[in-house]
Amino acid sequence: MIIEGPILEFHQKSPKPLRAYSAQQSKAKPQGQKTLALLLFCVLSGIRISDFPKHRAYDQIEKILKDDASEEKGERARMASFVGAIAITDLVKTTLGPKGMDKILQSTGRGHEVTVTNDGATILKSLHIDNPAAKVLIDISKVQDDEVGDGTTSVVVLAGELLREAEKLVAAKIHPMTIISGYRMAAECARNALLQRVVDNKENAEKFKSDLMKIAMTTLSSKILSQDKEHFAQLAVDAVMRLKGSTNLEAIQIIKKPGGSLKDSFLDEGFILDKKIGLGQPKRIENAKILVANTAMDTDKVKIYGARVRVDSMSKVAEIEGAEKEKMREKVKKILGHGINCFVNRQLIYNFPEELFADAGILAIEHADFDGIERLALVTGGEIASTFDNPESVKLGHCKLIEEIMIGEDKLIHFSGVEMGQACTIVLRGASHHVLDEAERSLHDALCVLSQTVNDTRVLLGGGWPEMVMAKEVDELARKTPGKKSHAIEAFSRALVAIPTIIADNAGLDSADLVAKLRAEHHKEGCNAGIDVISGSVGDMAELGISEAFKVKQAVLLSATEAAEMILRVDEIITCAPRKREDRM
Repeated sequence: MIIEGPILEFHQKSPKPLRAYSAQQSKAKPQGQKTLALLLFCVLSGIRISDFPKHRAYDQIEKILKDDASEEKGERARMASFVGAIAITDLVKTTLGPKGMDKILQSTGRGHEVTVTNDGATILKSLHIDNPAAKVLIDISKVQDDEVGDGTTSVVVLAGELLREAEKLVAAKIHPMTIISGYRMAAECARNALLQRVVDNKENAEKFKSDLMKIAMTTLSSKILSQDKEHFAQLAVDAVMRLKGSTNLEAIQIIKKPGGSLKDSFLDEGFILDKKIGLGQPKRIENAKILVANTAMDTDKVKIYGARVRVDSMSKVAEIEGAEKEKMREKVKKILGHGINCFVNRQLIYNFPEELFADAGILAIEHADFDGIERLALVTGGEIASTFDNPESVKLGHCKLIEEIMIGEDKLIHFSGVEMGQACTIVLRGASHHVLDEAERSLHDALCVLSQTVNDTRVLLGGGWPEMVMAKEVDELARKTPGKKSHAIEAFSRALVAIPTIIADNAGLDSADLVAKLRAEHHKEGCNAGIDVISGSVGDMAELGISEAFKVKQAVLLSATEAAEMILRVDEIITCAPRKREDRM
């Protein structure tokens, strides 16, 4: 940094001039020494560098970023990250646990749609956030939802508490890299503590099914289905056991029908398509051969934009109509040539081809939604076809019986004895669409957790028990670790204990008293103590049947630690406006 013009420097304690520099004198020294000398003098005399006139070279550095870009450095950047992440945590933490509250999400778009939910991933997905650190937490919540289906709120809360503790450590002048190193050691120690306490009943089918029931009921306890959790846990376990170890939930269809109560929901073996059978068509077909298609079955049009056909008499119009009908008759003939007795189409089927199918005794189902026909093709063992010239290249679907059934006031088509034996449909009944939507989200979470548990059969107790087990082991590691890392490891332990604290707070209990009792209980050998929010005291989780999947807890622990580490590494936030298009005219 070169100073232009003479500068008179004063020491803070003495009014006597110490030394006068000029630009000419300063040129005699190398650039690095001059900058160092200037910085040293500023520190000693308490003068800010910004008080000096800036050199042109310094101006050039500042002008690297465009006018509409901004940057935040050091403490400001770190503080912005912490504030954003902690705000997101505070937003969703009231939904945690069996007594967690719901949120109403109202869309500002057309229709002002309303969603009532306490699912962390659904809430965070609906938010439009500007803070980059908050976006990291939203991302880990989405990944948790896709990966294991449950623990979406827990992972955000744990990451937020880790950052809350890290903020205190940074304020105490502990370097972020030291905190990260301590967090890594603590996360590894916590994971090993869980591994030593897992239960695996893979060899005993009866006990394993009981474990699945407990996990399903624990997952549903914090949802809208908590009042009928035994009924829905049984539905979820039966559906997942039919998958025979597969995690492909496409074979389990969920249909929502308003009316009745949640208790009226049931599981049906086979596949239900939410469509009606047309007039004059068979209502029941045995040993069905099904062609699933996505093809245009409307009257052919001249598909050239702006084309016009001019005729000089009505007979010519009749000829055009006749040609169109003949073309459609040929297409239907090719479809019938596949030897089918059921035709399911993604698109509309117009009156003329429908008549032709009815005359041939074929059940024709039109306008099946795309998810519906994809799942139907999967469970019946067929493939979606769009051309019909080579019947041997088209794979047909099969099922033993197709019939029309009634659910409430609605008629639906039921496919039973399908090729994919594990396929089933869960029909949800409920008072309104909002209740049914939330019930579907809750049931989907339970199905995801159970399908993952069938693959990784290790199970843990729930109710804050895993967090207390991990916190105890992490505390012991902190006592053995020398140096500043021990502070970071202790902070990790405090963040883990925050989860049972929040569960108790959300239930309106005295969290300080309960967590102190829990800590004391966990110093006893073979302790199963956790928070029983129903009785409002410390209870035995094994006796209460509160269990969680090891895979969910492991994913929460590792994802939260990695997200906190990523945010802690930040020391600068650069915000750039999108590049403007150049006007090439």
